[in-house]
Amino acid sequence: MNTPLSPPGAEQTDGSSVQIGALVPLTRPGWIEAGRHLLAGLELAVREVNDASGIVGRPLELVVRDTAADPQRAAAAVDELARLGVAALAGEYHSVVARAAAARADALGLPFLCSSAVLDALTEQPTEWVARLAPAQSHGWRIYAKFLLNAGHRRIAVAADSSVYWASGARILRDYLAPRGGTVIELDRRALAPAAMCDELVDSRATALLLLVGYPEPAVSIVKSVRRDQRLAEIMMGAPAGQPEFAEWATLLGGDGAAIPFLRYRPERLSPLGARVETALRERLAEAPSFVAFEGYDTVAVLADVLRSQGADRARAAESWARVAVEGTRGQIQFSRTPGISVWQWAWPPVQVVDRDPAEPDRFRILHAG
Repeated sequence: MNTPLSPPGAEQTDGSSVQIGALVPLTRPGWIEAGRHLLAGLELAVREVNDASGIVGRPLELVVRDTAADPQRAAAAVDELARLGVAALAGEYHSVVARAAAARADALGLPFLCSSAVLDALTEQPTEWVARLAPAQSHGWRIYAKFLLNAGHRRIAVAADSSVYWASGARILRDYLAPRGGTVIELDRRALAPAAMCDELVDSRATALLLLVGYPEPAVSIVKSVRRDQRLAEIMMGAPAGQPEFAEWATLLGGDGAAIPFLRYRPERLSPLGARVETALRERLAEAPSFVAFEGYDTVAVLADVLRSQGADRARAAESWARVAVEGTRGQIQFSRTPGISVWQWAWPPVQVVDRDPAEPDRFRILHAG
């Protein structure tokens, strides 16, 4: 690993704060609700670290930058935060944005613990500087594909937007399903209005439609069109990327948004730590916290542990990923080198396939666990 010089003041002991840069989508076209939950988890953990005497007596400070789901904006934010002297980077929800941030962090020699992005190829080449809490897309989406087969779905239509993330997801599904008798039917979402997509679904004889599309649009419009079409009354819609996780989904769609299985990353039963954090996050957010809020909390818990043991020196922090052993809200967090993954990876956080209960859309049903 190339070891750049630490920024001036990186090892100060005069009580000045230890800073972590936080990348969060807080404005459109970013997924604002996901960003709000991620930031709530990050901020809660920082508060608790400081209540427990900080980082060897120095307060921990979060320096937040809004990425707005823009890779170029995220890369510029990494440059700025590096100049400001942050000890490490945390956060980001959108995979394509996190990939841009990870590339800059790797180039600058700045430790980056990615909270939520799942794209397998987070960096082009293996790096010592980046670690990740969220499961790789290939891991979670294979679990989702297994759920589809177990539920009896063999002809699966996919409505996908154009991006590296959606293309990667479709490929993972196809590679898992094809050898097991499944067929993935790709619908050109950009060329089909929702009503025309319904016609294509009927013709395809698909029993499931997966929404690999942006939120709230076009996801909400597609769901409404399919629900209104009596020819498709028996089709299952799915959203492996997790769009139905957040309260806004139920607000926008009501009962139409129920019974749409999606991936989330938390255990069926939280540990005492997880339960305590859930209560605190619920108070902070004024609603039930998503798994993304737990990812934010766990990110700071890990970085605080690293900074306490290694100090604010960037190179020493990055060299310590392999020695991390931290109790998180969703299990014991440790990082390893995982085949096909270019960053240090927690392998693995708990993975569930859940949906919203049609009888009670605010309640989640666990359909499958990986």
